[in-house]
Amino acid sequence: MFDNLIGEGMEAVEDTLEHVVSTDVETLQDASVHIITSGGKRVRPRLVLLSYLACGGKDMADVYDLAAAVEMVHTATLVHDDINDHSDFRRGKVAVHKKWGRTFALLAGDFLFTKVYELMAPYGNPYNVMMSKACVLLVEGETLQAHAAKTGEIDREIYKKIIARKTASLFEVSTIMGAAAAGASDEIIEAMREYGYNLGMAFQLVDDILDVIGDAEEMGKPVGLDVAQGRGVVVAEGAANGNGSYQNGAPTAVAQALPDDDPVKKMMDRMRDSGALELAKLQAAEMGERARAALVALPESEIKDALDELVDMVIDRTN
Repeated sequence: MFDNLIGEGMEAVEDTLEHVVSTDVETLQDASVHIITSGGKRVRPRLVLLSYLACGGKDMADVYDLAAAVEMVHTATLVHDDINDHSDFRRGKVAVHKKWGRTFALLAGDFLFTKVYELMAPYGNPYNVMMSKACVLLVEGETLQAHAAKTGEIDREIYKKIIARKTASLFEVSTIMGAAAAGASDEIIEAMREYGYNLGMAFQLVDDILDVIGDAEEMGKPVGLDVAQGRGVVVAEGAANGNGSYQNGAPTAVAQALPDDDPVKKMMDRMRDSGALELAKLQAAEMGERARAALVALPESEIKDALDELVDMVIDRTN
């Protein structure tokens, strides 16, 4: 029954996402539907729904638009990220900028961002303040990452600041908006914030690990881009550590396709041998346990169990 409830909620969120981008400007319509219907894990809207129910919410319909708004922010950033990363594929589909061109991709990303206002407007404050703060943090994190990639100046602290802002911020706002909408106490909202933050940190750590050892076909996007552009955990941890041993993981599709003297291949090989990835795995697991510990504040329920299981899904995923 619980799985059916969440399934129905996620279907409603999908319907909302597709409906809200309806426009008579054909290019915007086509590009928006293209990226929205390309799938994805939908972790962020699921977090809104689960947090709402776990904190005593009764009618999920009350937070469908909140859940859709968080996913819309994330989707808009993907369109822009693919332009910056020169990535040709996203979620197994041709990237928006590759299909429609850079100009229309930028406009489509902007269009998706403006639709967030439409979804959030009925909720008023404090929800709009929560979302605006998360979006500011996200852009700050992306800017810090771009600067680090350009200058080559990155260490553990800078890396942590980047992923806290660009990724954990949306996970965090998903959980606190869901909890607040359910009328949770300040103590419970803080527990959900702690859960969302740590889950988001773990998620990005795993994402960066998969950029080195993941399978491009399974992930639906190119791998090795962060390495090639001087970003991600591989650089942050590899620069901060020295020697080590990393035995797990086959070479990525990118590494396999590159000649032996290619600098990207060499860097990816160094990351496997440095111990950086093993350390990142341990850090992701630690963040996952911190997220799990925050759930102690919640009463026992199927929803709490689902939030606990989500930690395992984030840590153990392969795409």
